[in-house]
Order: sequence, then C-alpha cells, then structure tokens
Amino acid sequence: MTVRLYDSRSQTVNDLVPLVDGEVGMYVCGPTVQSSPHIGHLRSALVYDLWRRWLGYRGYRVTLVRNVTDIDDKILASATAEGSAEQWWALAYRFELEFTAGYTALGILPPTYEPRATASIGQMQEIIQHLIDAGHAYPAPDASGDVYFDTGSWPAYGELTRQKPEDMAPAADADPRGKREPRDFALWKGHKTDEPESASWPSPWGPGRPGWHIECSAMASRYLGSRFDIHGGGLDLRFPHHENELAQSTAAGDGFANYWVHNGLVNVEGQKMSKSLGNSIFASEFLRQARPIVVRYYLGSAHYRSTIDYHDGALVEAEAALERIEVFLERVDRRLDGTPFAGSGALVVPDAFAAAMDDDLAVPQALAVLHDRVRAGNAALDADDLAAAAAIRGEVFAMTDVLGINPLAHPWREAATDAAAPALSRLVERLIGDREAARAAKDFAAADRIRDELSEAGIQLEDSPTGTHWSIA
Repeated sequence: MTVRLYDSRSQTVNDLVPLVDGEVGMYVCGPTVQSSPHIGHLRSALVYDLWRRWLGYRGYRVTLVRNVTDIDDKILASATAEGSAEQWWALAYRFELEFTAGYTALGILPPTYEPRATASIGQMQEIIQHLIDAGHAYPAPDASGDVYFDTGSWPAYGELTRQKPEDMAPAADADPRGKREPRDFALWKGHKTDEPESASWPSPWGPGRPGWHIECSAMASRYLGSRFDIHGGGLDLRFPHHENELAQSTAAGDGFANYWVHNGLVNVEGQKMSKSLGNSIFASEFLRQARPIVVRYYLGSAHYRSTIDYHDGALVEAEAALERIEVFLERVDRRLDGTPFAGSGALVVPDAFAAAMDDDLAVPQALAVLHDRVRAGNAALDADDLAAAAAIRGEVFAMTDVLGINPLAHPWREAATDAAAPALSRLVERLIGDREAARAAKDFAAADRIRDELSEAGIQLEDSPTGTHWSIA
C-alpha cells in the first residue's frame, strides 16, 4: 500500500510521491531555544520521529532536517531580562542542550542534520537580495536597516492557510514605520542600540540580524534543495511562520515543499498551555512523573494531527498499556527459551498495522492491532502453542520497534533499572523461596497465602518448568 499523508495546503489526504524514487527529504521546524522545553515540544519532535521511522520501515531513505532557531527577538529578550548577565548565545546553547536531553530521553532519533540559524546568515542574505531584485522585498526608506517582504507583490500570499490578505492581522515582528503595508513582514532587522553587538551581522542594508521566517527558508533550501518533499511543524506555526516561509521561498523562485504536515498541540485539562495561565508542563518535570518509555507511549498514542488533552491519570493509563506489552514479551521469551522456537518469529508487522500506519500515520489504529496481537500471543502461550506464540512475538517486536516502544530494546532495558529494583527483587525472590518451601512441605495454605499477598501488592507469579517467574501486574 502507498503511504498517504494529509497535506495542510490542499487540505486533502494524498499519496506520498517523492521527488526522488526511494528517498524522502523532510524539513521540520525545531525549537526556538529561548526557554526550557515543554511537553508540546516533545510531542512535535516525536511525531516526526514516528514519520521518519515508518518511512524508513517502508524502505525510504529519509533525510530529516530539524533546525535550531538560536537568534530571535525572544532569545534576546530572555538574555537581557532584568538581572540577567548571561550572553544571548550562551542562553540559547543552554536551552538547546535541554531540548536535546528531552529528545534523547524519549528515544527520538537524531536528525540527519540539525543546523543552527546563525550558521546560515549568508544564505539568508542571498535570498533577501534575490527578493529585492525581483521586486518582492524592499529596504525601509528610513535607513533603519530593516528589510520587508512585500506581501502585496505576491498574489498567492495566504494560500497555505486559505486567508485573504485583508483578513490577516498586521505582522508584529518589526518596526511598522518603514512598511508599505501592515502585513509586510521582516526579512532583515536593522541593529538597535539596545541590542548586543554580538547579535548583529554585516549586510548590504546595514548591520542587523535575520527575521524569523527567512531563517527556515534558508536552512531548508541549503540542506534539502530548492524543492523537497515534506515540511513539518506544529499547528501553531501555520500562520504566520509557515505562510511567510512559503511566500518568500516561492517568490524567490523555489518550489519549496510538496507537502505540508502539521501536528496537533497539547492541552492541559482542556486548556491551552500558556505562561499566563501558569499551566505549562516542562519536559524535565514530565519525564520525572513516569518512565521515559511511558511518556513516549502517551505522547505518541494519539493521532498526530489531533490535540492531546493531558489529565491526571493519563500516564498511569499509558503505564498499564505498556506493561501489557512488556509482560507478554518477557513471558514469551521465558517460555521459548531452550525450545526450537527461541528467538524465532519474523520481525514483520501485520498487514493491519501497516495499513493503519500507511493511512496518514494512524497510530491509534496501529496500537489497537498491537494490543490485539499481544492478547493473541498470551492466548497462544496459555494453550502451549509455541509456534503461534513465536510468530506473534516477532510481530510484536516489529511493531514496537517501529513505534520506538520496545521495552526490551536498548536503551529502554537499561533505563528500566533503577535504585529500587534490586531491593524489590530481593524481597520478591525471598517470598518466592518461602512459597516453594511451603509447597515442598505440602503446606499449600501457606503457599497460597504468599501468592495472594504478592498478588495484592501487584506482583504476578508464573510457574513454569524452569521455575517461578514474577512481574509487576
């Protein structure tokens, strides 16, 4: 089946037809490193990690570019806030490391390229000059050094978000005094006396720094070419950021992205996360509430275009769902150990799982297939049908690997070991020994009592020819 995806520009689901057969180029708007990452940032990065993994499974060679915006109004504002003595570039790098740590904790694969905006200033200036020469941009007449995109010169402006220019809010990203129209947006911002000299680069229009939108246009074309397959980012970036990217790149003569993909946002108890409401959940805080693999399962379990509404108990539900998978994989490996079926089972996803993932990355339907196979695998073990259990094991391994939630894979296996695990293991193993002793002495009442006590504590026992094994139920 052909991979299909929802294109935000056409607002239709389309077959993915790459520009180069067997290859996919994808540009994803990464973070503006002005402050610590929140769970919405994690969700967005995870969405495109899932796209990348699935396209890779389908045989495509994926080039994923995820940028870092390391120069921006908000970064400068954070660095010059009252009482702050930190250089803007030091602040940006500090927060960049926090984003990287969050991505790594969730098992998000590193992008093929992760350019910083400050490394592509020359490419940005080339695009700006080309736009000026083509009549689609103009320097401010007051010699401030600002350069604006002339939205009135580009009839297609508004096509991504299907807005008429007269219905758009004025662009608030630069001094409006030099603009021909309020909607014109900044391509280059002249240096201001209250800004650090280090946040300024020489240009034909005077010293200054790039506008936000031109940064992504330059980095996308630099690393993927003038035309590429997929442009991704959060739904909140459609306007003005992506609308402006599309306008300036196409006005400069680039084909730019064939498909625009946008992920949904994360709400908290029915409300959008915001500083004013004080309900933002930062990544580091969220990752302390549950195992990182559980956080990954939760943030990836909804359809990527939908809004996730976080509520108390959500991570507990995700933990329970993931443990059902984990218990089956541990159980099937124990049972197959020492048999001709050990390690067998083709690592191929079921057709129903593939069909769901091919259909605009329908992860909820894919997870339903995964849990259905887990139930079938447990039933096969209960019936001692080792051939069927081994085949299902292979399917479950393949599905969880594609989703990045195989609890037996590295690094999740290592991450599962914590300081409490050895103590819990010693206590449970001692009680299992007491139970075995009671059974040997034919004191079955005592043996049953120990089993019941462990069960009440959430410890499940499984007796097998190789001994008694335990797991957290």
